[in-house]
Formats: sequence, C-alpha cells, structure tokens
Amino acid sequence: MKLEQVGNQCYAVISERNQLCDANSGLLNAGGGVVIDTQCDLGHARRMIELFGTVWPAMPERVVLTHEDADHVWGNQLFADAQIIAQRRIHERMQHTADPRNLQRVQHAARNWLTRIILRFSNPAILALADQLAEEFDFDGIELTLPTTLFDERYELNLDGTEVHLIHVGPGHQWGDTLIHVPSQRVLYSGDVLFHACTPIGWAGTFADWQRSLDLVISLDPDVIVPGHGPICGLEGPRELKQYLQYVYDQSRSCFDEGLSELDAAKRIDFGPYAAWSAPARLYFNVARAYREFRGEPHDAPWDTQKVFASIYKVAEARGIERVF
Repeated sequence: MKLEQVGNQCYAVISERNQLCDANSGLLNAGGGVVIDTQCDLGHARRMIELFGTVWPAMPERVVLTHEDADHVWGNQLFADAQIIAQRRIHERMQHTADPRNLQRVQHAARNWLTRIILRFSNPAILALADQLAEEFDFDGIELTLPTTLFDERYELNLDGTEVHLIHVGPGHQWGDTLIHVPSQRVLYSGDVLFHACTPIGWAGTFADWQRSLDLVISLDPDVIVPGHGPICGLEGPRELKQYLQYVYDQSRSCFDEGLSELDAAKRIDFGPYAAWSAPARLYFNVARAYREFRGEPHDAPWDTQKVFASIYKVAEARGIERVF
C-alpha cells in the first residue's frame, strides 16, 4: 500500500498488488476529515489509517462508502465514532454481500490439513483462492459495521467550503455504486465503477448500465480519478474500460450465436489489448454476464460464486496463464 496526493486536499491509499480484495481508499483532509472506503481486513485498514495519519492528525469524522462489497467496507469497525455515509441500498445489501463469515470459513478450511486435501481434489479453485487471499489478508475479527447515514440519489458535503458531491450511479458494478466528486479540485473517487489496468467484475446491472456510469465519469471531466482497483488515472481509464466492456460483449455475442457455452467462449475469446491487465481470466465472469443478457435472464439474479471462481480457474488453466483471481 502507498499514499498518494491527488489534489490539494485529496489523498489516496493505493493497493499496489492489484488482485482480488486489493482495494483503494481515499482521504479528504478538510471539514473534520473524510475517509472513502475502509479496506478489506483490519490489518489493511490499520495500515491505511497510519498512512493517512501522516497528513491528517486525527481520526476522521466521516466515512463514505462507494458500494457494498466486503473489500471496501470491512475496516468500518475501526471508525466507531465516525458518521458512515452510504447510498440506501448499501445498508441492506452489505448484510449479504459483506458477511465476513463467508470468507472466514474459506480461510479456516484452507488452514486445516485435512480440509486442504479434500479441497485439492473437490474444489481446487476455492483452495487457490484461499491461498491467494492468505498471502495478504486475515479476515478474523471482522465485525460488520453498517452505515449510519443513508441517502437515495445525491448527497452533498461542505468541508470548510470544499464541496463534495456523492452521486449514486448503480447498478453497474454493484447496486450501491457511488461516485465521490470534488469538483473544485477536479478529483473523482470512482469506487468499482472503474477498474484500471485490471480485469473488472460486475455483480449487478447490465453492460449498458455500467457504460452509462462510465459516461457520467467522463462527463464530470476530472483531472484525476482514484479507481476502486488499480493505479490512479485520468479519463483514459474509463474510456479503456468502456472499450473493454464493448469488446467482451461483442465477442460473447458471436460465441453465443455459434452455440458455445460461456466457459468455452471464455476459453476462446482473445484477451486482445487487455492481456496485460491483472487477472485476465476474470474474462469468464464478463462473458457469463453477457450470456445472461442474451438469454433474457434477470440481471439481479444471484450469482453462484463458487461456480464463478471455479470457471475463472478453468479458463486460466486452459490458457496456460497464472491462476490469479
């Protein structure tokens, strides 16, 4: 993790490894202090607080959440005295998408020699996922801490004269997707509306929904964007992600029309100019999402996450690339 200044009063903590759960956070050092997203476990949250403490001496008075996924909210409990602000759906959905018991069970199973042997034969993808996460994260001790202040579509903060606009744009990546825009400093914190230099995953909404959210990011014309995952960028970030989503949608349509399964399609579709992005085998998830649209299935149907990660693993295996999630 590293601290970067992105505006006069705007900072970011960037998780440099850029794999699953390596999320970014932000700090606005005005008006009592505002932290944007709180990391994926307590250790990373404490390190984030330490880094932000070099430019802001006190614990912040507010936390803002960009969406409901665990890797952006599991440090909330360390901000017990803060006002935690989030879009209304985030409060509801965190109780399902961010239940810490799910990954705690996976980690505990992978630590036990007997269950490791069982997983190696029955579900090697989950074992590989657990081992990857264990390199950086420890999910023990996490207590789900929900937002305290909810809004619907827009919410504004005035931090000693600095206006901050919270704009709900979901669903695209998730239902609660929220942009945090600091217009006077031309800085935008996108949450997972934007993955930069890493292959995206989106759990809610459609391709068109996500592209509309990216269009709004572009229309706000920030100089600096702090993505939910990946390095800081400018407008090239959302433009590249729009191109990726359109590329996958079009390639998936061709494979669907040929009668290929979504797994076979993901094994065939060329990574193209996105091969250097981290975790390219996540392509499977985006293909599966496109296939849902082609079949006319509801975009809000729950995902079988074990199947998703098993299929990502199979795509990486078939294509001879590192099995990274």
